[in-house]
Amino acid sequence: MLETIRNRRSVRRFLPKAVEPEKIQDILKAAFFAPTAKNLRPTEFIVIQDRERAEKLALATPYAAFAKHAPLIITVCYNTANARRFHEDCAMAAENIYLAATALGLGCCYIQIGDGTEAQVGPPEAYVKKALGIPLGYRVLCLMAIGYPETMPEAHSDSEYDPSRVHHERFGQP
Repeated sequence: MLETIRNRRSVRRFLPKAVEPEKIQDILKAAFFAPTAKNLRPTEFIVIQDRERAEKLALATPYAAFAKHAPLIITVCYNTANARRFHEDCAMAAENIYLAATALGLGCCYIQIGDGTEAQVGPPEAYVKKALGIPLGYRVLCLMAIGYPETMPEAHSDSEYDPSRVHHERFGQP
């Protein structure tokens, strides 16, 4: 598992190759296996493979432009009806998506939508909800752009581990 985590990097340039349905299903299973507060399972996902829809989503924030070239986008949504940990629950599902994509030889990049930077189209979350027909009572945390990377990014190295930022029992205790 540590090797998958080490290889997980943000990828923004993809080959024009579709992601196989069995890989999409494995990624979605990983998302559903993410823990949620009180095990309420409020996360839902929208799978986007249509070019026109991807181009619309790429307008959601100034940082989403590259997504129009992603063969696959998974929107991480949240049903607010009975749950109250929007950021936490969605972030754990998004990380599972990241790791599953990496383990399958795919590249992935998280695009912040909920509380994201406004674009010319207005608030990102309202824009995405309208573009995807997401009903009231749901939130959108992020888009996960996924595909085969144009180039494989360099893996994380052990030099990034910084024991000076690890504290034991109390802050400031090495």
